[in-house]
Amino acid sequence: MVQRPAQGSPSGTLTDSYFRQLPELIPSGDLLVVNTTKVRHARLVGTRPSGRPAEVLLIHPAADDTWVALGKPGSALRPGKRVDLAPDVWIGIERVLPNGHRVVRFHGATATEAIAQFGRVPLPPYITREPTAADASRYQTVYAEREGSVAAPTAGLHFTASILERLEQRGIGLAGIDLEVGPGTFKPVEQEFIADHHMHPERFDISEAAATQITETRRQGAKVWAVGTTVVRALESAAFAGEPEAGRHETTLLIAPGYRFKVVDRLVTNFHLPRSTLLMLVSAFAGFALTMEAYRHAIAQRYRFYSYGDAMVVM
Repeated sequence: MVQRPAQGSPSGTLTDSYFRQLPELIPSGDLLVVNTTKVRHARLVGTRPSGRPAEVLLIHPAADDTWVALGKPGSALRPGKRVDLAPDVWIGIERVLPNGHRVVRFHGATATEAIAQFGRVPLPPYITREPTAADASRYQTVYAEREGSVAAPTAGLHFTASILERLEQRGIGLAGIDLEVGPGTFKPVEQEFIADHHMHPERFDISEAAATQITETRRQGAKVWAVGTTVVRALESAAFAGEPEAGRHETTLLIAPGYRFKVVDRLVTNFHLPRSTLLMLVSAFAGFALTMEAYRHAIAQRYRFYSYGDAMVVM
């Protein structure tokens, strides 16, 4: 747990705890906001007509039964090329978008049928093994609802039905929003200046009920807890007039040190990769010096990092 410094205090404090104790850290009346997105089995591995391997990572549906996707190897998957999944099922590359994404179309089966038969869980690129049967359940949150992401909102992987029940018993609110996590979440920052980093757009939806819960929580003087960086980006992107507006939105928001948060008061997150926009967001929320201190402490205590790793709470 990272306790941010009080106003005028030189530094914050660090405390080791267990995630199951989270309900005891949250005052009654506060609100936890979670990302209810579900990870799609979006990785489709096949071969080119030459017999060489290729794969397609589906991002989201597009017009006329096409999909926006990533192709690998990108140099080979040009318009007119194909990736064979089975003798009679293949993916055709129709065009390449300016950002390098492909527009693809399924042949011989619908996208739903192909995903069900051939789709694999798109584990993060730093997990080099092939996904196992356990990943199909472990790489989803217990409150996942609608498919739409190529990566899990991993801060939520720590929650269990028992923890959610205890949160309710303690009078702590729970609101769900839906942000479709895209492959850009793994894109490292390679530019010298942070502002030059291009954020891939991610779509998200905030229901009227969730927006009302958040607004009422803040009006009553209680705190809004974001479970994961995806929730932070969605709530801050939708806060056009100080409070998040309901509806379907898209975000390319890059949060770095110096950003002034409008909605989120507390943060639950995992430990992230160096040179990532996720680490920059945490540094903006907790302060760079305190974040680095927390990471050094986590390394010394042998905490696990990344998607299947441990969590930190920033208060």
